[in-house]
Amino acid sequence: MSKISGSEAVIKCLLEEGVDIIYGYPGGAIMPVYDELYKYQDKIHHVLTRHEQGATHSAQGFARISGRVGVAIATSGPGATNLVTGIADAQIDSTPMVCITGQVSSHLLGSDAFQETDIIGISTPITKWNYQITKASEIPEILAKAFYIAKSGRPGPVLIDITKDAQFEEFNFSYKKINGIRSYNPTPVIEMDKIQEAAELINNAKKPFIVWGQGVILGNAENEFKELIEKSGIPAAWTILGASAIPTSHPLNVGMLGMHGNYAPNILTNECDVLIAIGMRFDDRVTGDITRYAKQARIIHFEIDPAEINKNIEVDIAVLGDAKQTLSKITPLITKKSHKNWLDKFKKLYEIEYNKVIHNELNPSKKGLTMGEVIKEINLQTNGDAAIVSDVGQHQMVACRYATFNKSKSNITSGGLGTMGFALPAAIGAKMASPEREVVAVIGDGGYQMTIQELGTVFQTKAAVKIVVLNNDFLGMVRQWQQMFFDKRYASTEMVNPDFVKIAEGYYLKAKRVSERKYLAQAVEEMIKSKEPYFLEVVVEKEGNVFPMIPTGCSVSEIRLD
Repeated sequence: MSKISGSEAVIKCLLEEGVDIIYGYPGGAIMPVYDELYKYQDKIHHVLTRHEQGATHSAQGFARISGRVGVAIATSGPGATNLVTGIADAQIDSTPMVCITGQVSSHLLGSDAFQETDIIGISTPITKWNYQITKASEIPEILAKAFYIAKSGRPGPVLIDITKDAQFEEFNFSYKKINGIRSYNPTPVIEMDKIQEAAELINNAKKPFIVWGQGVILGNAENEFKELIEKSGIPAAWTILGASAIPTSHPLNVGMLGMHGNYAPNILTNECDVLIAIGMRFDDRVTGDITRYAKQARIIHFEIDPAEINKNIEVDIAVLGDAKQTLSKITPLITKKSHKNWLDKFKKLYEIEYNKVIHNELNPSKKGLTMGEVIKEINLQTNGDAAIVSDVGQHQMVACRYATFNKSKSNITSGGLGTMGFALPAAIGAKMASPEREVVAVIGDGGYQMTIQELGTVFQTKAAVKIVVLNNDFLGMVRQWQQMFFDKRYASTEMVNPDFVKIAEGYYLKAKRVSERKYLAQAVEEMIKSKEPYFLEVVVEKEGNVFPMIPTGCSVSEIRLD
């Protein structure tokens, strides 16, 4: 053991956990830690974001594409509160993240000192765990717990607040990784009788249907999942966070669930006889009206978090456990089948959707560019191997619907919270975690301007992200709702936008603007071939809508094609 300061202990703890990149913004209450970071910059790369929210989203992007814990750091007061949106986003989307905040000295706590906020009280509802350190000797154990809790079981964000005096205080440092905490059981014990019950129900089903979510990806269960669906022959559909667990082209992948999902999986949810939910939480955007959701079906729920069982949808069999383990145990008990006639129903409904919606979106006859044809061109230029990081809005739904995903962890977006401004900083984190992958941020003109300052981070780090802004001069998703349900009263949704190309060029980025179809392919090709960061603005039709759509309060059976 050696005697070191609390601030140096923080850095040594991060190194012990294998952290080599952190995202943050310095300030008075966290300055001692930054002083130590300066001494360790050959071992830990600190990325200076332009806003603390950008730090959390970058850490999220890093975590989502790598499967590792993302780390964000900020000072007290406004620095800490600026992390809140990203923390809440990580909580609802089960993203492993550790946030470290500085705090005023312990003798000032509760005195309304300069830049003091009760970040523990503020963040309690949106973290998996949080803790305030007031003594340097607490740092090793608390940070070890933080990383263990963030990544174990159902992942999530943890916040550790450290007073300034604890950062200066010296103590005898030693570090021990934590592999268990008393009374904390992150992975439920698998009950084989539930596995056997589920297998029997699946084997006897005539029209079984699998719906899967991000739990498959978080559990690294992609191979086990693929083996299950191929042996059972069951058609499978995905939530937006579950996308890419199996390739888009897989013959049993029948598309996206939910409000703007595909026609067939939504309609046939209410026709299947057994619904098998794997690693998903029956979010309202997936279920529509829960009083009319799959009432005819027996429901099996594979889930790691017991709190999700029967929370939204009553199920017949709950299979608790890590997806990798539960799926590997049930597959040997499954009878090999094809369910050809049932699968043909999905294909027939897909043809209806293709003729009424998809063909017109991807091969439009209208003058204006559509969002779908931009995604189609990105697919062609990247061979479906890119990681698509989308923001929130119409473009997000279009990207999820039409992007081609050949490998897992390729669809990175804000799901449950729906955070506009997510994509640009998240793409920076994703690119840094996987520099060998093409990372394309697809963003609307509204969300882009919420974190546009992170272009400075792109410029300073030279992270070779490709930024595509689909510009319709509207807050498109809200406008669509106003058109459909508020008699076209476009209240505060039309945007008067700046010259995005000039702004990008002001950050010394290569930039181009396209407004005509004949220039689209060349512009996308130039962007993808660039070895540097690249900004592409595509002017799309102003009042284009995303269909299919399940209106709020409707059943999945009431999905509309126009």
